[in-house]
Amino acid sequence: MTVAVAHRSEHDLLGDRDVPAEAYWGIHSLRATENFPITGTSISAYPHLIEALAAVKEAAARANEELGLLEPEKAMAIVAACREIRAGKLHDQFVVDVIQGGAGTSTNMNANEVVANRALELLGRAKGEYQYLHPNEDVNLGQSTNDVYPTAVKVATVFAVRELLKAMAVLQDAFAAKAFEFRDVLKMGRTQLQDAVPMTLGQEFSAYAVMLDEDRSRLAEAVELIHEINLGATAIGTGLNAPAGYAESARRHLAAITGLPLVTAANLVEATQDCGAFVQMSGVLKRIAVKLSKSCNDLRLLSSGPRAGLNEINLPPVQAGSSIMPGKVNPVIPEVVNQVAFEVIGNDVTITMAAEAGQLQLNAFEPIILHSLSESITHLRTACLTLAERCVTGITANTEVLRAAVENSIGLVTALNPHIGYTAATDIAKEALATARGVAELVLEKGLLPAERLAALLRPEVIAGSGTPQAV
Repeated sequence: MTVAVAHRSEHDLLGDRDVPAEAYWGIHSLRATENFPITGTSISAYPHLIEALAAVKEAAARANEELGLLEPEKAMAIVAACREIRAGKLHDQFVVDVIQGGAGTSTNMNANEVVANRALELLGRAKGEYQYLHPNEDVNLGQSTNDVYPTAVKVATVFAVRELLKAMAVLQDAFAAKAFEFRDVLKMGRTQLQDAVPMTLGQEFSAYAVMLDEDRSRLAEAVELIHEINLGATAIGTGLNAPAGYAESARRHLAAITGLPLVTAANLVEATQDCGAFVQMSGVLKRIAVKLSKSCNDLRLLSSGPRAGLNEINLPPVQAGSSIMPGKVNPVIPEVVNQVAFEVIGNDVTITMAAEAGQLQLNAFEPIILHSLSESITHLRTACLTLAERCVTGITANTEVLRAAVENSIGLVTALNPHIGYTAATDIAKEALATARGVAELVLEKGLLPAERLAALLRPEVIAGSGTPQAV
């Protein structure tokens, strides 16, 4: 049995269409859902974007009321609707696909319609009664997609980056805690996968913490550029259809609503077509991904084995590793972080090409920039938290394996070179290689150093030098 669904009729430049009566979206959103069945992921999956769009619409309504362009009753209803959306309501009504043609016009139209229809309800009217409050004439008053969309993307990006910065700090702290825990655990350092010189496991983990600290600083710098907006530029940056004072009033209200120190671009024509801030942000995200992936490569290599690999550290077992090999446990958490890094690097290429493809006074490809940037930020955030909570905090050291490697390594002779002389050190190295005996053992046997002196020289704080990890 088919249940009849109530509809309302809406009109646009292409004609009339029926829209479900209970939908807050309207005819423009309907056409967009038909035109862009690309990812199957609607913009409702990006809550920061929805909240940012609502913040922009609220700021615009307040500016238009302040300038005498919008009746107080309409402005009050629009503001109330926007505040509900910012509080998490009606997000399911943002139905257009995240990847869309039209430079984000469908997203802006979707927002206009949802805000308008909720505002109509608050005024005691029915959805679709646009003669009382119109999506374009009232909600979109003084605006264009070309200033609304990039402004909302920037606001959303700032809030998403704040969450990423917090997640990176969690992972940094996890590595720093392990650096302190392993500060006295001696091991062999390696260059080009060959034995180099002794160090501590704490120094190794301290480096991962420092890399994250550096990247957090670079990310904080990059996000500062995202605070420059072009709201008030309207179509191409000339401010057509926006009255004098609108840009500053809208910026001031948006800054108050979001709590962000937003600034209006000095040249709105330039700002409307330029995506350089997004390119720079993506470049920093790529830097984070590359270094994070390198750290995960190390964790996989250091934990390889347990019998036929390095077996220097143990990653916490989180799931069975094989459907055919009993007892096998894989480094699945570093592996999934590696894959996130690969995605971020690919997204950077996409953002680069999208920014380059802009023509004349507008970049039509900001939807794919939004999608790629959001995925990179969100996935890096969850990757950092997952790596910290399900891997790094549970890592243990195989201290005996590590120390035995130091004692048996030819690299140890480099640390003893200043104390026994280059010639003797060379002879010890040759004999150790030929006989598979340890350097320390041969030094004692030949009486080159007394046992107490050798033991003192092999203490972690001595042999590892000044690179002993400090608090990060």
